[in-house]
Amino acid sequence: MRKNIVAGNWKMNTTVAEGVQLAKEVNEAVAAAGELKCDVVIGVPFTHLTAVKEAIDIEKVGLSAENCANKEKGAYTGEVSAAMVASTGANYVILGHSERREYYNETPEILKEKVDLALANGLKIIFCCGESLELREAGTYEEFIKAELKDSLFHLSAEEFANIVIAYEPIWAIGTGVTATSDQAEEVHAFIRSFLAEKYGETVANDTTILYGGSCKPSNAQELFAKPNIDGGLIGGASLKAADFMGIVTAF
Repeated sequence: MRKNIVAGNWKMNTTVAEGVQLAKEVNEAVAAAGELKCDVVIGVPFTHLTAVKEAIDIEKVGLSAENCANKEKGAYTGEVSAAMVASTGANYVILGHSERREYYNETPEILKEKVDLALANGLKIIFCCGESLELREAGTYEEFIKAELKDSLFHLSAEEFANIVIAYEPIWAIGTGVTATSDQAEEVHAFIRSFLAEKYGETVANDTTILYGGSCKPSNAQELFAKPNIDGGLIGGASLKAADFMGIVTAF
């Protein structure tokens, strides 16, 4: 049975002190909410990982890095390895976000290397995929998403794939205030699940959590999460305020 997950992606926001305060607020809200119908994860900058780990109950709030290097160790100034991420106590890493692909030229091969190193260090992966407005309007987005998944993930065994969470993020709906309709999002989530089934079989596909990652807010989360193939959200801007984030968490 697949998990419902609501994961925050803080991106390049908050100082360490601000991040610790926000993490404490989320942790307290999760504790006060009682039994939730989803897992909660917060994705924070590298600089915050150790301090945030100390500020939360890791059994109730998962901790994610927003990236990791595609090298194991060595003379790569400024990079942070998967082993370093894992050593902070984080249990997730976000890979393949459209911003990383676009601004930092992360190729499918680079992401494949990151995936392997993250898994080797015991991290679960939130792997992002999704199309631009141009691809959406051209009607070629399904082939594009297939390639993003196939080229970076399909070398994994079914057992390894159990540690992968997919996040569908239509690039045209990230930070724009535009959200795919619940029907548009469900269509792509169902397509992704069917593509996974072609490679790994129905059981693996049905057990894989697929999150929606495009301008999900408290006002639209319930409608999105009601769809059969949408298992939660990867939340950007709305994860920077505990009340907004918890409004999404409690939408299940």
